[in-house]
Amino acid sequence: MFSRLRSDVQCILDRDPAARSTWEVLTCYPGLHALVLHRRAHWFWIHDLRWLGRFVSHLSRWITGIEIHPGARIGERVFFDHAMGVVVGETAEIGDGCTIYQGVTLGGTSLYKGAKRHPTLGRDVVVGAGAKVLGGFTVGDGAKVGSNAVVTKPVPPGATAVGNPARIIEAADDAKREAAASKMGFSAYGVTHNDDPLSLAMRGLIDNAALQEHQIALLWKAVASLAEARSAINCVPADAAQGESFEAERLTQLVGK
Repeated sequence: MFSRLRSDVQCILDRDPAARSTWEVLTCYPGLHALVLHRRAHWFWIHDLRWLGRFVSHLSRWITGIEIHPGARIGERVFFDHAMGVVVGETAEIGDGCTIYQGVTLGGTSLYKGAKRHPTLGRDVVVGAGAKVLGGFTVGDGAKVGSNAVVTKPVPPGATAVGNPARIIEAADDAKREAAASKMGFSAYGVTHNDDPLSLAMRGLIDNAALQEHQIALLWKAVASLAEARSAINCVPADAAQGESFEAERLTQLVGK
């Protein structure tokens, strides 16, 4: 018991730069308190002391603001960072080394008793603040779930899920997208951290279209100037756009800054 507690404390010291000492972690980290109480509640649960397990879980929720059903299975070195408002369902499973931030829900979409209704998180999964992972599927090892994402389908190992409904960004595809995006004058790397990939792609297309219209207008102006300087017949079509009418700023506001 004490060796596991030492492991829990050390993982917090390793992952949270605000943690300054073992004593501070032991006394001031509700995520650690919720884990300790959950282990006792889970022991009661698997030994058919169901009411006692639920009561300990209820006390833990009241003390820490973190609700973990006593039936949930939680691995080692799991870190509930801040974690106020976290809800973990009965059949949820959390693998070793996971990090879960505040407001996360590991919930179910089925009402059938005894069924696997809640998600399984693999090893070293990170679930961002406010994310909702709903259903009896698996989030693969090393995957990331972005803040406020709503995930209702499996996430492959190493991938990132962002948005509502969540879109899956494969690790290899993410690297290729970053390389291609850099050639267009914007970087998509921040997509996996704090942005919606669809909105970011739309902003990139808008910027690219605005640049093309600007260049076309400059070309027609140059052609008109050359024709006038040489007293040549006007070779510029009457409908040639020598001004810019593309409302890039307005469209950018519509898709979100």
